[in-house]
Amino acid sequence: MTIFEKIAKREIPAKIIWEDDDAIAFHDVNPQAPVHVLIVPKKVIPRLSDAKESDRAILGKLLLVARDLAKKLGVEQSGYRVVINSGPNAGESVPHLHVHLLGKRALAWPPG
Repeated sequence: MTIFEKIAKREIPAKIIWEDDDAIAFHDVNPQAPVHVLIVPKKVIPRLSDAKESDRAILGKLLLVARDLAKKLGVEQSGYRVVINSGPNAGESVPHLHVHLLGKRALAWPPG
């Protein structure tokens, strides 16, 4: 069981800011920006490359939740970044697909 599954089951505490039957969003414990939220599907999809056609709806939902949370957290107008790391060389640290929403500071390009 991944740390994200444990958070969704309330076995590990987290600062949850949004949840429905399909996904959960919470503040990252090691934030890389003043706003750093993780949006995680409750269904375990190890990484983007493991997603199936049947996951199309949840993948789209994750992006729409990121949009909604950007507005709620006050970064819609100033700008924000949405990131999905897929695989160890991309910085993936938990083998459970998740979306990072980062904002409230200037974000360099290209990312490191």
